[in-house]
This record gives sequence, C-alpha cells and structure tokens, in this order.
Amino acid sequence: MITITEVASKKDWSIFHDFPKSLYKDNPYYVPTLVFDEKWNFNPKKNPAYEYCETVCFLAYNDNKVVGRIAGLVNHKLNEAKQEKKVRFHRYDVVDDLEVSRKLFEAVTDWGKSRGLDTMIGPIGFSDLDKQGLLVEGFDQMGMFITLYNHPYYMEHLAQLGFMKDVDWVEYKVFVPEQPDPRIERVCDLACKRNGYELLTFKRKKQVIPYAWEMFHMYNDSFAELYGFCPLSDGQIEMAIKQFISLVSLDYVSIVVDKNKQVIGFGIMVPSLSEAVKKSNGRLLPFGLLRITRALRNYDVLDMYLIAVKPEFLGRGVNAVIMNEGIKKAIANKVKYAETGPELEHNNKVRSQWKSFDTVQHKRRRCYTKSI
Repeated sequence: MITITEVASKKDWSIFHDFPKSLYKDNPYYVPTLVFDEKWNFNPKKNPAYEYCETVCFLAYNDNKVVGRIAGLVNHKLNEAKQEKKVRFHRYDVVDDLEVSRKLFEAVTDWGKSRGLDTMIGPIGFSDLDKQGLLVEGFDQMGMFITLYNHPYYMEHLAQLGFMKDVDWVEYKVFVPEQPDPRIERVCDLACKRNGYELLTFKRKKQVIPYAWEMFHMYNDSFAELYGFCPLSDGQIEMAIKQFISLVSLDYVSIVVDKNKQVIGFGIMVPSLSEAVKKSNGRLLPFGLLRITRALRNYDVLDMYLIAVKPEFLGRGVNAVIMNEGIKKAIANKVKYAETGPELEHNNKVRSQWKSFDTVQHKRRRCYTKSI
C-alpha cells in the first residue's frame, strides 16, 4: 500500500536527502547534490529565499519502504509580480511506478490548491541558480554538478499524469580549438579600443569580492525576462557569492568593466566537479573536500556556470572579450571541452554565440505545466 507523509522530523529529512542516492546507486551518469548544500537549501534560517518562498516536502512509502519524494514550492514574490497562481514542484525522484508518482503529485496539488493556486510547473526550484528542468535527452551523458539527472521513465509518468511541455533548455559540449579564434580576437580588440573596455585579472579570490555584488545585481537585470526568473534578493546574492568564491578558479573568472570601471559583463567557468562529487556520494567528509580540491587543479573539462552582459551593452563586443579570454585559458590548460549550463531553446542570442565552435548538443531538459 502506497502512503504519502510530509517531511517533518530530522529522520524524515535524512531519508528525503538520501533517497536519490539509493535510486541511482548503479547509474554511472548520476551526480549527487552535496548533502551540505541541500540541508542549507531547505533550512528557512539559512536560505534567504524563504523570505518570499514557501515549501513542503513529501515522501512516498510502499510497505514501509521509501519509493519516492517530491517538494512543492510557492514563489510568492514572482506570483505577485507576474499576477500568476503557480506552484512549483522540484526534488522529484521516484521508482518506476506510476501510482507512486500520481500520489506524490496529488499531495503537491492539494497543498497548492489550499493556497489558492491553479497551475503547477516544474521541476524548478527556489531561483534560477537552483537545479531545474527534467532531463529528456542525454541519459547516457555524465551529469553536471549544477544540473538534474533522472531516469527516462519520469517523462512517461508526467505525460500519463497530464503534464505538458512548457519550455525546454538545451545544453552543449563546446570543444576547445587548437588556437584562439582570430575573428573573436578582432572583435575583442576593436571593442576594447573603441569603447575603453578592460578585462580584470585577479591573483587572489578576495580581490573578486568587491565586484561580486555589482556582478549579481547586473545578473538580475540581464536575466530578468527569462522563463521563471525571480531577481535574487541581497541575502541570496550574499549566499551565492560565498558559494561561487569557494569553487571558482581565478583563471576562469572574467569580469569586464567600462571606462568608468563599472561592471558591464562577466563569465564564470569552473573545472568539472562531477567525478569528484560522485566518488564522494555528495559528502564533503571524510574525503569529499579533498577530491573537490584536486578536481579544481587537475581537469580537462570545464563547466560554464554563468555569463551575463549588461542589457545596454549587448551586441557591443563584451561577449567577445569574455569568450576570448576563456578560450586562451582553456587552450593553455589543455582543456578538451566545456559544457554549457541549460540554455532556453528559444534564446537565440545565447545559442548563436557557439556558432564559431565545434559543438554537440548532447542534452535537453524540460519544464512541464499542468492546470490543477
């Protein structure tokens, strides 16, 4: 008999966080989330998103054995701004049993309806920096540290439960060329000479921090019109800075300022942490932190975390400055390829920037929607 219980106790939370590890224990492509991060994410005292978000989490049991989990989330700030009544689902993991999925979604539906909501979307989390999008292509590809992985049958469950596609994101492998691209170099040089752009370089991470607040406020402006985007609060920006500073390699932090020393664009790439996090099963101790430290020093794959350009500077060469520097550093460090994060399939401005490179679109993920 399938039963659904709301996560409440410390034991419940432990089961909720650990369930995906047992579900994917034999899957070579699944990369777990860091346990520390997940505990932080669902702690209202730690996660500033709770200033305007409300969540609930459920576990599914079949004869006392856990067989699924799901979280419901209401972003009140975004609902009010968009005049919408949406509940989000995320952290959805389940065995291949449609009835388990049905009951999990019924629990989130009832919770959403009790708050006057009429539409469910997901998987999508607290913010655009959270993992989002159900994997629908690329099940034989290693997951990224910053993205979701799921079994193919999840799609079948959602379709049978009446969910429909709302939007897709695509991801690419961008192979590093043997030499810098002369076309990008020319655009970069011309933009810097004409407009007074400067690419900042850093020797210590603490030198980045004075620019970080400006970067993330600019990120809010740059991403404002994207699907499901909610501007980060100051508390969320502070949390994001702490997370990124701990992971970044200064080789791949590219910040462009104008002649007035104002940040007008930035790009952040990080050596892939997938293998390190997978080997440690998402735990920092006893050896997880050591593996992550090694991965940041010895790598041949990069993950593209963020790239943003101030809206009024789009099409004025800022992207070329960021990309030119990234290419040179990747070549010098003998990187094979970089993986993009999820890019909206209709965001042609972002997708077109890879046209000069040898690429493979190797993953696709989807946000679903359903009236409730």
